Amino acid sequence: MAWTYLDKYPKNLAKSLWIMKPVITVTKLFFKTMVHRPVTVLYPYEKEWVPDNYRGRPGLDFDKCVGCGMCARMCVTQAIKLIEVEDDNGNKVMRPQVNIGRCAFCGYCAEYCPLDAMTVTPEYELAEYTRYDLLYGPRRLKYDKTTEEMKVKLEVTLPSDIANGNPERRVCIFDVDKPELNDAKCIGCKKCAKVCPVNAITMVEKGVNDKGKPIVRPEFDIAKCISCKNCVDDCPKDALQIKEVL
Repeated sequence: MAWTYLDKYPKNLAKSLWIMKPVITVTKLFFKTMVHRPVTVLYPYEKEWVPDNYRGRPGLDFDKCVGCGMCARMCVTQAIKLIEVEDDNGNKVMRPQVNIGRCAFCGYCAEYCPLDAMTVTPEYELAEYTRYDLLYGPRRLKYDKTTEEMKVKLEVTLPSDIANGNPERRVCIFDVDKPELNDAKCIGCKKCAKVCPVNAITMVEKGVNDKGKPIVRPEFDIAKCISCKNCVDDCPKDALQIKEVL
């Protein structure tokens, strides 16, 4: 049985030594690199150059942020949530907190932030001793050396632009996406105005109904609106939706 098994191997000596080819290749490379200096750096004493738009940990401009929650909704790893903190005037406001231990450093929060309050930073040395220390609150997310390159812009090509023969990319898509009201579904609950972080919605009376009660409908200040979709998400009757306004 053993001789029958050995008959399956090639009898050509050159073919039977095929395993030596990669060994010889690696050996040649080893002797070739022995005469050169190392290509690595002596980290942490030496560090590679990091560009300004390197996607390290997220950064936050506390004063620009309005707490719309767009960053939390777009986070692919659900590492961002809004927490209640005090601003410089002592008022309670909602601001993002980032769990760096779960963050994928994708930069989506910076791309989708309508006010460029969320940015990327070149900081990547984030090791801590406990998981609690990896929670970066709104104040801790501050980065003093923010440059224009760290404000990642979301560039998209809209389907409507392609249909109109304009394939160019748009940088500020929030200038074309605006809320639209379905008057038949609206019940005038005023919830959209309450959740708007920039006070772009005002409730206006539009006459009276059959019972003599005033009919209240929202009106949108397009100049203030940042298309954060808070009004759309919180509408109990799905009377609002975001549409392109070109």
